[in-house]
Amino acid sequence: QVQLVESGGGLVQAGGSLRLSCAASGGAFSTYAMAWFRQAPGKEREFVAAVSRNRDTDYRDSVKGRFTISRDNIKNTVYLQMNSLKPEDTAIYYCGGRIGYGSARYSTYDFWGRGTQVTVSS
Repeated sequence: QVQLVESGGGLVQAGGSLRLSCAASGGAFSTYAMAWFRQAPGKEREFVAAVSRNRDTDYRDSVKGRFTISRDNIKNTVYLQMNSLKPEDTAIYYCGGRIGYGSARYSTYDFWGRGTQVTVSS
């Protein structure tokens, strides 16, 4: 069974940076597409970024140019570098994985972490 554990969240001022990490265990990490989603209070979970097994990437429009997703198949870890953070980026950030290609639809992901809180103050 694949387990995902997120870390790196916290409180940061607007304009600051954070790097989230998601460590995977129990599966063939290099064969999975990995993604970050986020969920703010009272809102649905939304796609942030995805990286396929061949390292193709995709981002939601509002984070393009500010966030970068990457993966390390030796460490079985996916990262989300977040720069120029805005208060509207405040949410719980979840790491998800799926067999196959990356997707922006959270219902297509096979396994999830428990999330890490990111709070951006104005």
